Amino acid sequence: MGVTKGRLGMKPRDTEAARLARLVKARAKSLGFDLVGVAPAEPLADHQRVAQERVRRGYLEGMPWFNHERVARAADPQRLLPGARSVIVVGLSYLPPESGGQTGKQAATLAGKVARYARWTDYHVAMKAKLRELAAAIQEFAGRQVKVRVFVDDGALLERAFAERAGLGWFGKNTNILTQAHGSWVFLGALITDLDLAPDAPLKKTCGECTRCMPACPTGAIVAPYAVDARRCISYLTIEHRGPVPRELRPLMGDWVFGCDLCQEVCPVNRDATPASEASPLKRTGHDVLGLTSLLSMTQEEFAERFRDSPINRAKLVGLQRNACVALGNLHDPRAVPALCRALAHAEPLVRGHAAWALGRISGPEAQRLLEEALEAERDAWVREEVGEALKDLHTP
Repeated sequence: MGVTKGRLGMKPRDTEAARLARLVKARAKSLGFDLVGVAPAEPLADHQRVAQERVRRGYLEGMPWFNHERVARAADPQRLLPGARSVIVVGLSYLPPESGGQTGKQAATLAGKVARYARWTDYHVAMKAKLRELAAAIQEFAGRQVKVRVFVDDGALLERAFAERAGLGWFGKNTNILTQAHGSWVFLGALITDLDLAPDAPLKKTCGECTRCMPACPTGAIVAPYAVDARRCISYLTIEHRGPVPRELRPLMGDWVFGCDLCQEVCPVNRDATPASEASPLKRTGHDVLGLTSLLSMTQEEFAERFRDSPINRAKLVGLQRNACVALGNLHDPRAVPALCRALAHAEPLVRGHAAWALGRISGPEAQRLLEEALEAERDAWVREEVGEALKDLHTP
């Protein structure tokens, strides 16, 4: 008798679907992916409701691509690929072979921190290329024309939810997917196909009572277990956010200039995570830290050349310079004053305003003189407000 239950939780027999799944997984591993699993292409009703509630609460404000219609499509593979039968989900570790070692370099060069994932070449490009190779192999295995669609964190698909369904990992309370071998240090990609593949069972694991990630977030962005308010998240503020950083959040951002790893660094699952292999399709860029004063003097041409193949280019030059000002203000190092002085004359008001804030944080007679001169010369209303607040900070005990 055949199995009559739905595909979720079904134990696959050695059928054609199981044979094809084995071939697909073997090829995915040979292409350099560390993890691969298969999920049935069925709607994610529960995850859709959760995601739409977060949109309603404004947690994703500032990211207009997250709206109710997009969430509805992202939760239903049939709307993304009519006739879809399977979702192949892959994971690629981005944990560098060595960790730490930044402290001395940062102290010597006034450098800011970069999230681990951005210390590699752009994963979108590398993973899409490998997934297209996997798509070609699927055609070969099936012996027929197969419909496929590739996703790598830039299309309408709830990849983390499908990764959970495919057995790659489970949701952490910081909303990252936690895997047994590589922790949360993984990029995810997916391939939807109309080929019938035997699905994997979800893992029966959770975070249990652990909540270490929640107090580790300095801005309080993890507002509840499994719920992140992006408006307070350092990663969002340093990458996607285009305007002024809310004044009350700036002192909490420390010296992060692109992304943040704090909630992952305290996760016990990450304690013994396996680093990326030497066979990874990603390449190290050397952008482990960024010199803050050099960022403030960087030209658009220099930015484009230096970060051409890096995820860091997502922040845009003016965004990185804004972030550099915030980091310098939080470092309280008088060596930053000359660079911040020059930033007070920057063409972009966004940079001038944050440079003023940083000078107010560093304090001292030189900072006060520069701010008073800036107040006389400045014509932008928002920048004048920032300069005024910085001068108040100088006089606040």
